Amino acid sequence: MKLPHLFAASIIALPLTLAGAQAQTQLSRNEIVNSLQGAQSKAEINAADVRAQALQNIQQYPGDNATTSLPISAQLAKLRQFNVEITFDFDSDRIRPESYETIGVIADALHTPYLWGQVFFVVGHTDAKGKREYNLELSQRRANAVREALVTTFFVPSEQLEAIGLGEEQLRDPSNPDGAINRRVQLINVGF
Repeated sequence: MKLPHLFAASIIALPLTLAGAQAQTQLSRNEIVNSLQGAQSKAEINAADVRAQALQNIQQYPGDNATTSLPISAQLAKLRQFNVEITFDFDSDRIRPESYETIGVIADALHTPYLWGQVFFVVGHTDAKGKREYNLELSQRRANAVREALVTTFFVPSEQLEAIGLGEEQLRDPSNPDGAINRRVQLINVGF
């Protein structure tokens, strides 16, 4: 008698699994292009400075609660950007297979004439679980992995991308620091 219940549960679970997989791929190339295009000139900010600001933030506001610290860079918030969820294996920088289609859509957008020649920060973010220093390092490894996939698998010119990990220093939802919404990758257009 339990076999039919198991089969029925499998049939019900399948659409939920497919819905989760489709959530990764519902973004479009045009949506990304529209979010990123429009940079007029090179922004007066560089990846090394942003990384240093994140580390300084951790040192200036110690502890495991980034919600009491200041935003990393007000200038980053003013730039054209796009947030996307890229999933990774737990506590790893290994991109999960279901995210490669999303990365492919990003690459397709970056190959459009509207974005040619522009430079983008690939910014990795984590939730607030764990030590801030560790999250900073993990997010850098994850940003590097996304950049590497864009360059090696999808042939985005390497000089067009700079990877930055910000850990939990710029939570998307500070009222829910452990929430999945905070685990994301941002593309930020820093111009020509």
